[in-house]
Amino acid sequence: MDYQTLIDVATLRGRLAQPLTRVIDCRFELGQPEVGLSLYLGGHIPGALYAHLDEDLAGPRTPWSGRHPLPDPSQLAATFCRFGIDADVQVVAYDDSGGAYAARLWWLLRWLGHRRVAVLDGGFGAWKTAGLPTSVPAPTVAARNFQAQPSTVAHVTGDELAELLAEQRCTLLDARSAERFEGRVEPLDPRAGHIPGAQSFHFARNLDGAGHFLPANELAERFRRALRGRPAESVVAMCGSGVTACHNLLALEIAGLGGGRLYAGSFSEWSRDAARPVATGP
Repeated sequence: MDYQTLIDVATLRGRLAQPLTRVIDCRFELGQPEVGLSLYLGGHIPGALYAHLDEDLAGPRTPWSGRHPLPDPSQLAATFCRFGIDADVQVVAYDDSGGAYAARLWWLLRWLGHRRVAVLDGGFGAWKTAGLPTSVPAPTVAARNFQAQPSTVAHVTGDELAELLAEQRCTLLDARSAERFEGRVEPLDPRAGHIPGAQSFHFARNLDGAGHFLPANELAERFRRALRGRPAESVVAMCGSGVTACHNLLALEIAGLGGGRLYAGSFSEWSRDAARPVATGP
């Protein structure tokens, strides 16, 4: 059975011994980029490899890019080859942040055409709560031949988004916290606020109190309220740098709606351009 959205800890435990299961640890902290690797080296799900957000799951920054540009597809494919992923491999991504970083890996794999990828529901915390074993040594895996087939419609550029907004042809959902959306604080990006026309859609509200994703019907109702009669295909997901936006796209898929696109540059890219408008307040 393929898993394409979520997988629970019991199911993953039963699959760990299978050679065509690859587990990827995506733990990360934006303000302390080496913390995730340190946590991984201190203990991880047995057999898991580590993916660094800045080094493995993002491309080089430029003066006008967002903080986590999309990697070049050929470079990303080489990373997936190194991780031992090919078309036959079931990938499971996890973190300790409610899926905020694991969802980025989920989206990147799907962008390159790989559908056998799921996020561990509840993440590393759920694994530990279940009393399941962890491992310290980093495993060695054989490279596999990952064949990238990048989608041309999975994401939009800033110019494309501006056109969609001007023509009222998208539902722009901003995954950042309300205080950042409203411009009350901005710890990371050049200007505070949000893109005019966006809705605040904090990714953490996709989760319950234990850090598990809400049931599909609850997620679907949340999205339907935001869509206001528009199709799910109108969704463009954004955040600060195109990372937690992927959490909303995963939730959209869990809800059975799908079809949304990513503004990969997100607010960190948009706010660098003084010609782009920025709004504050709710």
